[in-house]
Amino acid sequence: MMKVSVCIITYNQEKFIRAAIESVVSQKTDFPFEILIGDDLSKDNTRAIITEYAERYPDLIRPVLHPQNLGQNGLFNTLETYRLAKGEYIAAMDGDDYWTDPLKLQKQIDFLDAHPDFSTCFHNALITFEDGSPSKILNPPDQKPICTVEDLIGEKEIWFMATSSVVFRNVIKEYPEWFKKSVSGDIPRYVLLAKYGKIGYLPDVMSVYRKNSNGTSFTDYEDDVRFLRNRIEMYEGINQELNYKFDAALKKNIAQYYEKMLHCRQYRDTYYPKNVVALKYLSLANPPWEETKEIILEHVIPPPVSRAYSALALGLYRIRKSFIP
Repeated sequence: MMKVSVCIITYNQEKFIRAAIESVVSQKTDFPFEILIGDDLSKDNTRAIITEYAERYPDLIRPVLHPQNLGQNGLFNTLETYRLAKGEYIAAMDGDDYWTDPLKLQKQIDFLDAHPDFSTCFHNALITFEDGSPSKILNPPDQKPICTVEDLIGEKEIWFMATSSVVFRNVIKEYPEWFKKSVSGDIPRYVLLAKYGKIGYLPDVMSVYRKNSNGTSFTDYEDDVRFLRNRIEMYEGINQELNYKFDAALKKNIAQYYEKMLHCRQYRDTYYPKNVVALKYLSLANPPWEETKEIILEHVIPPPVSRAYSALALGLYRIRKSFIP
């Protein structure tokens, strides 16, 4: 049986894909591994580069060249590539990232082989920025060595695992329908994997996570109603998947996306359905009275009524002042 399937997921990354592939073929292991490269019908030279490497390493590389773009922010490209993986383990890789330690795979597989109660292993990573901002290390010195599903759930979105640092057991054979609707595959996948076992952390910095304009993180526009609704549906799916064990925390999490929706570009100058969104936010977040009153006045009460209320309040204030010596 194949030990590891390295799955490189790519789209329009001709500037980076060579470094990604080279960092994988240079891995030193005492077990066999395969490389699947899923390309979502790139419009640049990415596919030609993949073909070039597949011809150079025919026994190692399997191109997964889709005849059409599968959509959903690369999610279905990922799912189809993972579906074809023959390995006992899957090592995730984004086409614009690369590994920096030739023993990365060996270290992570050794860890997982020695800990059968763990489903996943990740390591530290260096984040670099295309715009020239200073690089930084992702995980802090006090990063927990063992994580469970509780560490992935919170009132705010939790992210501490660089995609290309993750190796996991090939145990998820069918993803739930709610998962397939999400534009963010990583967060819900880690939740699903945590149901199969603990998540281990290695502090070694063994990959580079590039933040660039072609990366999927740059498509996460928090002023876009479609993105915000997708996040809400994702966390509702996670809540259901976990049998509402973390219902209170996840409702607070979902509430923040309704709050952001009040200011998104599609609703900025509207009353309806922003008033419905405001009521949903209030019911989930249960904020302090001062914030509740502000939300009601600004987003729930119809604008003509709100203007009349403001005019009345101002008029009463002036009348009171006029009677004060």
